Amino acid sequence: MIKYSIGIDISKSDFHACLSTIDLGQHVKVTRSGKFANTKAGFAEFVKWVKASCSLKELQVSIVMEATGVYYENCALFLFLHGHSISVVLPNKSKKYIAAIGIKTKNDKADAKALSRMGAEQALDKWQPMGEFFYKLRSFTRHGQALKEMETAVGNQIEAAGHCMYENKAVIRSLKKMAALLEAQVKENLKAISGHIASNEEIAGRVANITAIKGVGELTVAVILAETNGFELFKNISQLVSYAGYDVIENQSGTHTGKTKISKKGNSRIRRALHMPALNMVTWDIKIFRDLYDRTLEKHGIKMKSYVAIQKKLLCLIYTLWKKNELFNPDHPSANTISDEEADVSLSGSFAEAE
Repeated sequence: MIKYSIGIDISKSDFHACLSTIDLGQHVKVTRSGKFANTKAGFAEFVKWVKASCSLKELQVSIVMEATGVYYENCALFLFLHGHSISVVLPNKSKKYIAAIGIKTKNDKADAKALSRMGAEQALDKWQPMGEFFYKLRSFTRHGQALKEMETAVGNQIEAAGHCMYENKAVIRSLKKMAALLEAQVKENLKAISGHIASNEEIAGRVANITAIKGVGELTVAVILAETNGFELFKNISQLVSYAGYDVIENQSGTHTGKTKISKKGNSRIRRALHMPALNMVTWDIKIFRDLYDRTLEKHGIKMKSYVAIQKKLLCLIYTLWKKNELFNPDHPSANTISDEEADVSLSGSFAEAE
């Protein structure tokens, strides 16, 4: 044996665990399984189970779990604090792996077994908990997005109710009260975001450096920081671009040449947050972005592609200003953190796709 791997399939109330081993011949063998409560007592019981099951102390023990809503977080944090190596995989990644190895059965025990095999066969990235400050900031920004979506939905209902064949004034009054409540909640949430940022002097200063870019507001920066854990997830710009879904994918094989476009396999909230700022860069004629817009528009004649290129360049600029703790200066070399050619990438996406 060269490695222990434990797969965890977790739900709201409990989780299934499966222990597998792998040898030099790449043969994976299931040795033990168990079920535990999704509580601190259950986590402690699981830690004892791991110690008793993994008798060869010199071998690596890898624990793999799926990012199931928020239900995995307490377990992952508990195990991390107790010195265990944790990998958290996205559901779509584990789903594709399970389909690839030909497992058709779908239940908690089978999923835990598949995850343990996945951890045994692959060198997965190690998970680290998100900082408390950015975790709370993410709660605020995601709650704000949900409120705005509800506000839009209620606004549409009011519009439709006013054009019904038989108008129901009681329903319209109720909807208008709901709209007023949601509007107040949106304002309160924005105030909470500002207060949370202001509570940390260093972070507030860095945010101010970025919002010196005309057209980039505090909420935009808050969303990007919240979704990236203050950029702690990334070692370079390429990783950030990929995480946000702005990386370029090609569709070419033999004599076939398809469209080159952004992958959009990334964090859609970041792309959504950069939607309006990209428009503002052109509207308010911010030189480094306006030049990119004009140059790329002349090249392909499609406005949407140029706007998405601006989104990508703006994201890279925000990353650089944050890392260097610099105030935005359009004449400074740091304003050109990504070349226009890299930002253009012959995108085929539209604003709707970018969101």
